[in-house]
Amino acid sequence: MAGSKGIGGSDAGAILGLDPYRSVFAVYCDKLGLLPEQPDNEAMRQGRDLENYVALRFEEQTGLRVRRCGYMLQHPKISWALANVDRLIVGKHAGLECKTTSVLTRTKYDRGDIPAQYYAQCMHYIAVTGLPVWYLAVLVLNKAFYVFTVERDEAEVKSLLEAERDFWEGHVLPQVPPEPDGSAQAGKVIAQLHPAAEAGSDEPLALYEESDRIARYLDLDGQIKQLTAVRDGIKQRLQLRLGDSLEGRTDRYVVRWPNAASTRLDTRRLKAERPEIYKEYAKTVSYRKFEIKEIQAS
Repeated sequence: MAGSKGIGGSDAGAILGLDPYRSVFAVYCDKLGLLPEQPDNEAMRQGRDLENYVALRFEEQTGLRVRRCGYMLQHPKISWALANVDRLIVGKHAGLECKTTSVLTRTKYDRGDIPAQYYAQCMHYIAVTGLPVWYLAVLVLNKAFYVFTVERDEAEVKSLLEAERDFWEGHVLPQVPPEPDGSAQAGKVIAQLHPAAEAGSDEPLALYEESDRIARYLDLDGQIKQLTAVRDGIKQRLQLRLGDSLEGRTDRYVVRWPNAASTRLDTRRLKAERPEIYKEYAKTVSYRKFEIKEIQAS
């Protein structure tokens, strides 16, 4: 990753709003060092450990040879455009990005689909290196192995670099945060930035300039509740139509209502009957509850 020195390939998809796992707001906070260092997880560990295996499988499938790069690449004219590439192709003007993903992925790789954030990452490497082609090798654990070819598109390279420049010069350098995008990931980042309200202050913060936005929030909240009720009414009608049947079909849809079961701990009973065990294993979780209430005129 490029860190605070510039924009790397793994940032590209998020900046464009194409990464379901990372928001542009998170990238901004990362560049400014506002968040604590994120702990390694199993997916990250497996991705690193299996990178060489993916590269070897790519060589086996394509007959091409690859080599490690070993250093950070930089665009010849744009200092903040950086690339830490997985592999370069020997004897060919091309590079390789290696990915490992879960068998639970919904991407239809066998139909030629690739995640948009992977495509943006490859196009970023093409933009930085000036190379005409970037290969993408994807290992779907315990299922399949795929190789895709991303070819240079001048219009897309220009558009990507413009978006990245706007982000770097319009947000990172002047330290002006981008608007949160409403994603759950952005919400987690905000919770990390402000995990607890300061104690000892009874003076409310003036938010008069936010009145229109607050009104909009309450209006949308009401619409969501209405639409949720309409949706749930349709669901209930379909459940009545299914009755005791497991499945129903139309020419376009399959509707299923299968039996399911789950095991849950009866905490109320445990607290009442074995309070010493409940107390030993009970855990207090601190969080901030967001709410808006309209002030009633007196």
